[in-house]
Amino acid sequence: MPQAQFVTVTEAESGQKLLQYLERRLTGDVPRAAIQRWIRKGQVRVDKGRKKPFDRIAAGQVVRIPPYTPGENRPEVSTAPLDIVYQDEHLIAVAKPAGLAAHGGDKVEDSVAARLRGMFPDADFSPTLAHRLDRDTSGLLLAARDYETLRSLNDAFASGGVGKLYLAWVKGRWDEPGTILLEDQLEKRGAPGEETVRTGSGKTALARVTGLITGDEYSLVAVRLLTGRTHQIRVQLASRDHPVAGDRKYGKGRERGPMRLHCHAMRVGELPLSLAPPWSGKWEVPEAALNRCPPLLSE
Repeated sequence: MPQAQFVTVTEAESGQKLLQYLERRLTGDVPRAAIQRWIRKGQVRVDKGRKKPFDRIAAGQVVRIPPYTPGENRPEVSTAPLDIVYQDEHLIAVAKPAGLAAHGGDKVEDSVAARLRGMFPDADFSPTLAHRLDRDTSGLLLAARDYETLRSLNDAFASGGVGKLYLAWVKGRWDEPGTILLEDQLEKRGAPGEETVRTGSGKTALARVTGLITGDEYSLVAVRLLTGRTHQIRVQLASRDHPVAGDRKYGKGRERGPMRLHCHAMRVGELPLSLAPPWSGKWEVPEAALNRCPPLLSE
C-alpha cells in the first residue's frame, strides 16, 4: 500500500507556492484538481500545519504528501540528448534544434522540456524553461535550475532585461542601410489551434534589424528583439515583403526546407551567450558576418 511521504524543501525549491511545489514534485502523477483537494482537506501538511494552495514554502520545511497511486498522466521523459552551450549552478543554456518543440502537449511527446527532465532526473528542481522558441526556430534556450532563478529570468524577459539577437535569411534583397527600427501593432486572429498573427492593431512590437549579407534572392539579417510578441520576427519581416526563408506560415507561396531563423546570442545580466547557426551550404553564415553581431546586442 502507498505510504505518506515527508519531504524536506531544498534551497532550489524554496519560494514556490505550495501548489506549484507539489505539481513539480509529483511530475504529473496526480492531477492539479486532486492536489488542490488534498490541500483543502488538510491532507497536505507543512511542518505539521495546514496551508493554502498559494502559500509559499521555504527551505527546511517538511511537507507531508498523502499516499497516492501514480496515474497515467506522467509526462514522457526523453533520453535523447541536448547540446548544452553553458551551465552553472543556477542556469542552463541549451541548443534547441529546429523541429523540436520547447514544451510537450497534446500528441507532442518529445520536447526540450522532456529532454531536460531526462538529462537531470535526480535534480531537486527539474530544470525549467524560462522562455520559448517556435518549433521551427533553432538556437539558444535558457532553463533555470532553481525557483528563484526562474522567477528572476521570468521577470527579466518580461521587462526586456534579457538581450536577444536572432539571425534570419529572408527572401529578397535587403537594401536598408545600417540598422533600422521596426514598429508594428500585432494581434492574434483565428480559431484556437489555427491562429495567425497580423499587423494593424493590438500590442506594440519593436525590433532593430541590421543587414549583414545582401543578395538578390536571399539576404541575411540580424534582428534584435525589443519586445517578445508571438511570431514577431516572422510577421514583421513578412509584412515588409521579406519573409523568413522556409516560413510556410507567413511566407508567400509554398516554402521548402527548414525555416532559417536562429536565436544566435543572448545577454543575461553580465553573461554573454552565443551559438552559431547549424546551417550549411548556401545558408552557412560566414565568420565575418558572425563577428558583426556582438555589438548589435548592446545597441
